[in-house]
Amino acid sequence: MFERFRKQDEVKAAVIGAGQYATAIVTQESYTPYLRVTVVADTDVASAKSAYLQAGKSEDDIVYCATAADADAAIAAGKWVYTDQCDIVASIVAVDIVCESTGVPEASARYAADAINNGKHVAMVTKDTDVTIGPILRRLADERGVVYTPVDGDQHGLFIQLVEWAKSIGLTVISGGKATDGEFIYDEAASTVRIHTDKKIHAPYSETITVAPEDKKYLEMIPEGKAAEYTAARARILAGLPQPGSYDLCEMTIAANYTGFAPQVDTLIHAPLRITEIPVAYAPVADGGLIEREGTIDLATCFRTPAESGLGGGVFIVVRADNAYSNHIMTTKGQIANYDDTATVIYRPYHLCGVETSTSLLVAGLLGLNTGSDDYRPRFDLVKVAARDIAAGEVFGNDHSPQLTARIVTGVKVGDGNPAAAHLLTGNTALIDIPRGTVITYDHVARPEGSLLWELRDLQDSTFLA
Repeated sequence: MFERFRKQDEVKAAVIGAGQYATAIVTQESYTPYLRVTVVADTDVASAKSAYLQAGKSEDDIVYCATAADADAAIAAGKWVYTDQCDIVASIVAVDIVCESTGVPEASARYAADAINNGKHVAMVTKDTDVTIGPILRRLADERGVVYTPVDGDQHGLFIQLVEWAKSIGLTVISGGKATDGEFIYDEAASTVRIHTDKKIHAPYSETITVAPEDKKYLEMIPEGKAAEYTAARARILAGLPQPGSYDLCEMTIAANYTGFAPQVDTLIHAPLRITEIPVAYAPVADGGLIEREGTIDLATCFRTPAESGLGGGVFIVVRADNAYSNHIMTTKGQIANYDDTATVIYRPYHLCGVETSTSLLVAGLLGLNTGSDDYRPRFDLVKVAARDIAAGEVFGNDHSPQLTARIVTGVKVGDGNPAAAHLLTGNTALIDIPRGTVITYDHVARPEGSLLWELRDLQDSTFLA
C-alpha cells in the first residue's frame, strides 16, 4: 500500500517527549522504510539528544536548534534536530506529523492543537490527553484536513484495529479488551503465584503469594458452567498480587470511545485468565460466561504456568460467526473456543510500544488515514475516586498515584456535581476536604486559569454533548 498509494516520498516526523516509548520510535527510524524522525523535542534537552545517540546517530549527524527557522535549515542540510523548545515543533515547515508523547495533558493539548492548526498530522501517544479531549482534537483535525490518530504499539490502538477487522469480515464481537502488562505465573508444585512485571511493586501488594490447598482447584482450567464461581474465587485468592491500575482503565476508555463498546461494571471485571479460558469466561451469560451484553470491553490478566503461552500485554476479542457453517469452520480450524463452540477468542499476544508505532505515522503521512475508527465520540469518561482522605489544597495526582482509583462512567459535561474527567484533575488542587471513597466531581477541584486543556474540553462538551 505504501509503495502504490503513498502521496509523498517519505514522512518527516517530530516526536515531543523523549521517554521510553518515544525513544523506541526514534531508535527504529533507520530500519523503517519511508520514515525520517527529523525532530526530537523534550524539556530535558539531554533526553532529546540521547534518543538520537541511542539510535546510532553521531554527534555530527545531530544539531541543537532553538527556533523553527534554524530547525528547517538544519533539516534541509540533512541533519537531525533535537531541542528543549517544544513549542517550536508545530512551526517547523519540514515536519509532516507530530507524535505527541509527553504524558503531560496540559502541555500535550497545546502541542497537539498547535500542530493541527499548522496543518500537521498528530499521532497521540499521551493517553491522558486522548481520553480527555481526543474526540474534539479529531474533529478539529478533520476540519483542517489533517489526520489525528491513535498509535500502533499502544494497546487501545491495537484493540480498535482488531475490532474493526472483525467487523469487516462479519464477525459478531461479544467482548474484548487488553491484557495487563503483568502476568500471574502459577507454580503448582510450590503452590505459589508470582507476578511477572517490569513495574515496581508497592504495598500492600506482594510479588508472590502462597495458595492454600483448598484453593488450588480454582487455579485449574475453569470447568463448563463455572466461570462466575472460578473468577470470583481467583479474585479473592490473587488479591495480594498487583492489580490493574488507572492507566489500564484509561486505555480502555479511549477504546470504548472509538468502538462504542461499553464496560459491564465501572471498574471492569479484569479476571485472571489463561488464554484458553478467555472464551469461557468472556462469553455471554447464556453460554456459561460472564458477559451480559454484546460489545463489552474489559481487561484480562494472563494467568499461566511457566510452560504455558502468555498474552504479552496484547489484545483480544471474543467472537462468533452468526452463520452456523461459518462458525463451524472457525471453531474447528485451530481457534480456541468455549465448551459449546459459541464463542471463540482471537488474540494478538504482543504490543511492541514505540517499536511498531511507525505504521501509524506512515499511514497518516503517506496515505492520509488514521489507524483508529471513524466514529470517535466522548461516550465515556475516566473518573477518579479518593483512595484515602484528601485534604483541601492537596494536589491531585495522575494515573500512577495511589491517592486515587479509577472508574469508567458515561461521559458528561463539565459542571458542578458531575464526575470530573480524570485528567482535568491532574496537577490541580482540591477545593474541599474529600473523604475516602468519594467520586471526585467538578466542584471538588480548582479550575486553573488559562488552561487550553479545559477550554478544549468545554468545546468538546458543546460539540458532542449539547
